[in-house]
Amino acid sequence: MTKALIVAELGDDGSLKRGTLSAITFARKASVSSFDILVLGQSTQAASEELAQHGAAKVIKVEDPSLGHYVAERFAPTVIDLARGYQLVLGVASSFGKDLLPRVAARLGAGYAGDCADVSAEGGKLTFKRPMFAGNVYGFCQLTSPVQVVTVRQSEVDPSEPSGSKSPIEAAGVAAAAGAASRVEFVSLDAVKSARPELADVKVVVSGGRALKERFFEVMEPLADALGAALGASRAAVDAGYCPGDFQVGQTGKIVAPSLYVAVGISGAIQHIAGMKGSKVIVAINKDPEAPIFQIADYGLVADLFTAVPEFVRAIKG
Repeated sequence: MTKALIVAELGDDGSLKRGTLSAITFARKASVSSFDILVLGQSTQAASEELAQHGAAKVIKVEDPSLGHYVAERFAPTVIDLARGYQLVLGVASSFGKDLLPRVAARLGAGYAGDCADVSAEGGKLTFKRPMFAGNVYGFCQLTSPVQVVTVRQSEVDPSEPSGSKSPIEAAGVAAAAGAASRVEFVSLDAVKSARPELADVKVVVSGGRALKERFFEVMEPLADALGAALGASRAAVDAGYCPGDFQVGQTGKIVAPSLYVAVGISGAIQHIAGMKGSKVIVAINKDPEAPIFQIADYGLVADLFTAVPEFVRAIKG
């Protein structure tokens, strides 16, 4: 009988990050007997109400001003305190989950498997599937500890759908912060302000490469607007200074798996492909017919992007 606790991830405004829904699906695939969801933040009611629609035994909300901004040393004691009694602790393999859950695992004396793409349950044991070598191969592992802590790669797992029932919501208190927490404080967050949706939370992503040069936004924004898409970029475009680092898709950037991914002027380096090859439909526009991106694209157009993209936008609007 495996009981799981899912640690939800919220945005700075208290909104639910969609990756948490993939963690719920992952818990079900692990054949857990039941699962609870833990929501921490300064304003958690809206996220808790949304998560209560997904079949949890209960939603535990911890609301406190000290949790208004994520700081690992302040979040970890509460998660550790509330995670006792569970055999499986889950989170998303985002910067939030990758920072928080290894700390939780260490304090609980638990085995840790990060960035898991899938799970199977046989003979009372869980086998986790993890991408390796930029996703070119997969490895499989089992944890032998009584408590297991896992982060889930959201691009590999479909998000949970509402179950139709409503779970009870219970309030819990913040665990006493000691040690490092007393010496750490949130100072400020220098974030990219954008009216566009988050890369990991949308069904359509359009990404541009270094070939766009200084015309990156001139060419890509009309395409993103026409498709209602989030805007991404290759590492080469980011390193060249044509767009912010927050746009980067790839192994060292953001991992995405939208329903539609449009790659414009992107050659298809292994690093970039590792971050988007899980997309349902991939469209590539590149003037080089030998570009590696065409090997994984469902649809490819060999053309000058400065001519092709405006025509594409006109066709969509028409």
